[in-house]
Amino acid sequence: MNKTTQQALSKVPEVTLLFWIIKIAATTLGETGGDAVSMSMNLGYLVGTGIFGVIFLLAVAAQIKARQFHPVLYWTTIIATTTVGTTLADYADRSLGIGYAGGSALLLTLLVASLWLWYRTLGSVSVNTVSSPQAEIFYWVTIMFSQTLGTALGDWTAGTAGLGYSGGALVFSGLLALVVAAYYWSSLSRTLLFWAAFVLTRPLGAVVGDFLDKPLNAGGLALSRYTASAALLAFIAACLVIFKHRAGENAH
Repeated sequence: MNKTTQQALSKVPEVTLLFWIIKIAATTLGETGGDAVSMSMNLGYLVGTGIFGVIFLLAVAAQIKARQFHPVLYWTTIIATTTVGTTLADYADRSLGIGYAGGSALLLTLLVASLWLWYRTLGSVSVNTVSSPQAEIFYWVTIMFSQTLGTALGDWTAGTAGLGYSGGALVFSGLLALVVAAYYWSSLSRTLLFWAAFVLTRPLGAVVGDFLDKPLNAGGLALSRYTASAALLAFIAACLVIFKHRAGENAH
């Protein structure tokens, strides 16, 4: 099978700088969009989780059914995972009373279990092996857990740990910088580094999203959640229209 055919079969994007820029914007949108539905619309975390959960399932089903990589469909699914992750984490942490630390520990366990089961079943958790419906299901379930974990981690860092939104953003930006450094100057597994970066971009988006829409007396900018969400969505749409997006290569 030649390289062109391999790329045509892949339904996940090539991991480039553009990928990470859109990922951070999408995770920030997940925070503002999730809060807009559950808080600004006063629907609550459980109803918000139900709404975004249905959207997530429909998007994943469409992604699995698709025969090739579609950038809009892929990033719609990513946004769905991060919005349901926001409302689900908030429901577990606040409504169920688990707390940020407890929620983070639970979600980390679920994330590790998902990766372990994926590896045990298919022999690899690399995004370069996502070329079958079974692998795609593992991929999207793992992403959903990572997005939910990221929300809980971001809230714990900014709130319970007392670092605030700007402090939390600096912490997660610094950790991401270490992952980048490890990518260029170490021999650590690229798969491990990918998932580390994928997880860390979510709490970064969570604290940035909270910084944008939380009240001034809580350390935020008090922007409208609707306005912030619309601006982030417009930015992502512009990235999808302006820049060329290629599918990643599948490993066979």
